[in-house]
Amino acid sequence: MKILHVVRQFSPSVGGLEDSVLSLARIQRDLLGLDARVLTLDRLFGETDRLPASDIVQGVPVRRIAWRGSSRYPLAPNVLRHLGDATIVHVHAIDFFFDFLAATRWLHRRTLVASTHGGFFHTRALGAIKAVWFQTLTRLSIRAYERIVACSYSDAQMFAPIAGRRLLTIENGINQQKFHAASAADPTRTLISFGRFARHKQIDLLFPLLARLRTSGDDWRLIVAGRPADQSEADLATAARAAGVTDAVRFVIAPSDEELKILFGQSSYYACLSQHEGFGLAAVEAQSAGLIPVLSDIVPFRRLADQTRIGIVRPAADLDAIAHDILALHDSGDAALRALRSHAIAESSRYDWNDVARRYTELYGAIYPASGRSPAHVPLDAVREGNPS
Repeated sequence: MKILHVVRQFSPSVGGLEDSVLSLARIQRDLLGLDARVLTLDRLFGETDRLPASDIVQGVPVRRIAWRGSSRYPLAPNVLRHLGDATIVHVHAIDFFFDFLAATRWLHRRTLVASTHGGFFHTRALGAIKAVWFQTLTRLSIRAYERIVACSYSDAQMFAPIAGRRLLTIENGINQQKFHAASAADPTRTLISFGRFARHKQIDLLFPLLARLRTSGDDWRLIVAGRPADQSEADLATAARAAGVTDAVRFVIAPSDEELKILFGQSSYYACLSQHEGFGLAAVEAQSAGLIPVLSDIVPFRRLADQTRIGIVRPAADLDAIAHDILALHDSGDAALRALRSHAIAESSRYDWNDVARRYTELYGAIYPASGRSPAHVPLDAVREGNPS
């Protein structure tokens, strides 16, 4: 079976969406006997340099195509030229690809599956427009898909009213070996944040949180690792300066996985006070490293804490309470903190990408015979390339 994963951003971009698609495609190729490939855009958002049109990432063939327009809704109608002989086209996230491949199914006749990855409600910006879009165009596009896979239970709640019987839930997993037990073996007073510098992540709240922690000792530190998105390093540095913690914050831009492991080895806590997450992949990866999570009180984080019985979960705005909980936990002693580290590592094993990939493969096998369509070759002149931005 030939699977084409279609996603707007992929390696070398860093984020939960990118990691999820890579893990799924890699395991499908290496362990499950599927010919899984990735189709993505040829530029990272916020950058001007084009990436190679063809690539191999951890054994997964990647094709990159031109696009134009906004990163909020990047236009790439030339996607139809690159469907090849895919048995199933698996679209990741709700964006142009999701809508366009639905609208043109009469032409390409591929079996379509989509994974939600949080939909497009990661920020409150344009909330009214997004709500109308979701209830109209997204609802209409869903009809072209054999299945809509919610990547989290919060996504399932969001999509249930418009997806109906097409909806099922397969929570994301993590690469169990990627950061396994990488955190500091002996407790430290260092928190780490890693991932995209995006406004909905509310990284800027970590600086006043750090200021509160440092009232009990100036050895508290914060590492902010990741890649700029709609916030820059300069934006975050300004926020750190405003909180008076510049000397206690270290920024690490676009670290590799090996560099992240080194940073984890200096840390005992993972902090994320995000407004919205589809699943919270980074929080699970942090637990696999043995980091104690400090999280905002949103549905996926609350569910994670309930399932794993570890971590601090508070409303993001209640920095005093969060700081109090961290200090109380740290004062419980080294033995207790080492036990929590071991518990975090053990509990993360329930989120295993091998099992997730197997469930997707079973889904493909169940829906393909039922699709009732044979793939059609799309002529090269069926859609115009357009002028990429």
